[in-house]
Amino acid sequence: MLAFWEHGYEGASLATLTEAMGISAKSMYAAFGNKEELFRKALERYTEGPSAYLARALEEPTALGVATAILAGVVRTTTRPAHPHGCLGVQGALAASDAGREVRDLLAAWRNDGCSRLRERFQRAVDDGDLPPESDPRLLARYVTTLAFGIAVQAASGVGRAELQEMADAALRTWPLP
Repeated sequence: MLAFWEHGYEGASLATLTEAMGISAKSMYAAFGNKEELFRKALERYTEGPSAYLARALEEPTALGVATAILAGVVRTTTRPAHPHGCLGVQGALAASDAGREVRDLLAAWRNDGCSRLRERFQRAVDDGDLPPESDPRLLARYVTTLAFGIAVQAASGVGRAELQEMADAALRTWPLP
């Protein structure tokens, strides 16, 4: 997971991946079939590990709490000193050749799934009166995910945790209240 996170799908060579796992190429192919399947497993691990803040955030009692927890989670996850900066799901295959198209499509689906889950949560917030009735859950979900992905890109570019958190806080000052 860390090798893909740091190098991206295409940038993570077979040698890098097998060294990170402490196995031979033959063992890697026997266990995972191919590099794409290994990447799928790494993305699952990332979703259940470093990116698990999304699932926890969706359980927050208010829509503002959800948005705040997501942005705080992405700031924390993308700036951890012991991990690569940025987001595996954002940068893993943005610049991939045609050979990496399936992984690029996988990551687009991964990002869209998160946005859909967030849209559903914000729709519940509208239905429950936690967001104003005129709120657009689809637009709010895209807003939060775009901010989160932008934070990840900025973190990968070296922007520090404090500055990223300030930006997230500033973005949430305009949050619609019931």
